[in-house]
Amino acid sequence: MNQIIDITRPNLFETAPDTVNFKKLRKRLVRQAQDVIDSYGLVDRYAVKTGKAKRPKWLVCLSGGKDSYGLLAVLLDLQWQGALPVDLLACNLDQGQPGFPKHVLPEWLETTGVPYRIETQDTYSIVTEKVPENKTYCALCSRLRRGILYRIAREEGCDAIVLGHHRDDALETFMMNLLHGGRLAAMPPTLLNDEGDVFVYRPLITSAEADLQKFSDAMNFPIIPCNLCGSQDGLQRQAMKHLLDDWEKRKPGTRQVMAKALTTVRPSHLHDSRVFDFAGLVPGSSGEKDDGVPF
Repeated sequence: MNQIIDITRPNLFETAPDTVNFKKLRKRLVRQAQDVIDSYGLVDRYAVKTGKAKRPKWLVCLSGGKDSYGLLAVLLDLQWQGALPVDLLACNLDQGQPGFPKHVLPEWLETTGVPYRIETQDTYSIVTEKVPENKTYCALCSRLRRGILYRIAREEGCDAIVLGHHRDDALETFMMNLLHGGRLAAMPPTLLNDEGDVFVYRPLITSAEADLQKFSDAMNFPIIPCNLCGSQDGLQRQAMKHLLDDWEKRKPGTRQVMAKALTTVRPSHLHDSRVFDFAGLVPGSSGEKDDGVPF
């Protein structure tokens, strides 16, 4: 027997702007997230709705920034439309950063009617003790946060951790890996953790940061600053953001073209023998197109 879930209209949209521009923006973000969910198999809607698969439960990570607010709003919108047969649990990790406004997220979440969990773990003290002076806290902080979120997901019976990373995050990560890491890698829409028991999903991975900023401003989300710990994300990421901004000014649409490139990979035109059998090329076999490759 199929489980009947009563999904009411999300409360957070009751005060949303009633303008054509906002409606178009909201529709675009929802459509993009739905495309990611369907294209990368984040949930099999048919199997869940017909009872062939259990209803998944997602742990939606809420930091208090524009991206995570937008993520939760979009998922609630999809859930209300019947396009996302998933149970959502919002989660905020209070890491003991000085000045962190503990009341903001619980009060906001109460108005949405979304089930939530606030986890308090003083990782700030650990990070400040371990990281040398004049170094950013972000790498160690991220590792500690990841481990805690995996634990919470297991405790709550969640199949996946859902993050608010967007298109621009993916491109900045790609550029950092290219210029500093010596590898071609970005942020995947979905991955399975090392233990093989919890997925990580990024439904907004094709959405533009500018759209999420406009959405956040229009929805008047109670934003919590991301630099309460006194540290900023690494200078490398900021440099990549500035570089992409400059390219975008010189040639509008550059970010979207680069995002398209992440979905159009030609292993035969790279140099990694682990993903393409160069040694196996023999006369008479199917050749490789060399269009766009200079002689």
